[in-house]
Amino acid sequence: MLKSLLATLVLILPLSLSAQAAEPAPASAAPPQVLLHTSQGDITLELYPDKAPKSVANFLQYVRDGFYDGTLLHRAIPGYLVQGGLYTRDLQPKRTRPAVASEADNGLSNLRGTLAVARGADPNSGTAQFFFNLVDNRRLDYAGNQSGLTWGYAVFGKVTKGMEVVDKIAALPTRALGPFAGDVPNPLVLIENANVVGEETPASAASAPTPARAGSTATAPAARKAAKKSAGKG
Repeated sequence: MLKSLLATLVLILPLSLSAQAAEPAPASAAPPQVLLHTSQGDITLELYPDKAPKSVANFLQYVRDGFYDGTLLHRAIPGYLVQGGLYTRDLQPKRTRPAVASEADNGLSNLRGTLAVARGADPNSGTAQFFFNLVDNRRLDYAGNQSGLTWGYAVFGKVTKGMEVVDKIAALPTRALGPFAGDVPNPLVLIENANVVGEETPASAASAPTPARAGSTATAPAARKAAKKSAGKG
């Protein structure tokens, strides 16, 4: 009787486990995507909330608020980066929310096509500005918490469509304009609007441009031609 019962259990258990294994795993939420409509073409971004939750939440809030609508991609350095997210077409900075803590130590690398948080000398000074890596900029990766230089720049997304648009922007002639000594694309490259894919367009446009809060203006890393200087201005 006991042997018969054990034999029956041995047969039932594998079948039960197989049935459980055959059940489809719960579908994980798709990563958020953002579409930037620029004066040079459209750029689609995929974000990494699992790796950079604070940076992604901060970026999405700016998008949903309409903050980026009417701002410029104001800095383009071929073979390095394209930066934007703060200045109006009149090259006036907009008021930002408080800075977010750096997530540069999240294991993501500043490879070509990735999107990273622009900041000042303080690793935790990133607000609205971001930059696209045009090449593999591994020297911008986190290397330690000794200083702002070793801390690196936090990657929080990548371009999934429209990298040719980013390259086209980087290839535009540049000039000195407004507060910038150079690297401003000519003609100016405007982010006409930014939307979270699958969500309705914000009903109201971004608020009127106002001077940035003191210390809130973030920067991307200095260009190779200014590598001996500290983080680049603007």
